[in-house]
Amino acid sequence: MSTLPDHLRPITVEIPVTWTAEQALAVWQMLDELREKIWTRYSCQLQDLLAEQQSYSVVDKADVGSSDIDF
Repeated sequence: MSTLPDHLRPITVEIPVTWTAEQALAVWQMLDELREKIWTRYSCQLQDLLAEQQSYSVVDKADVGSSDIDF
């Protein structure tokens, strides 16, 4: 049993193997529409967060290259 509180536990989404191609397409289209609506409403905040994450990623990669290990 997980020791994480419910709100921090990852959510597993399973895709039924019994879906038809039409069902899979309907879900894909719904997700695409949801993505567009989220972007319309939150684009500025999302761009800020993405830029922040990218800057952290660049710093993390720079830290990997500056190892203190002597050979």
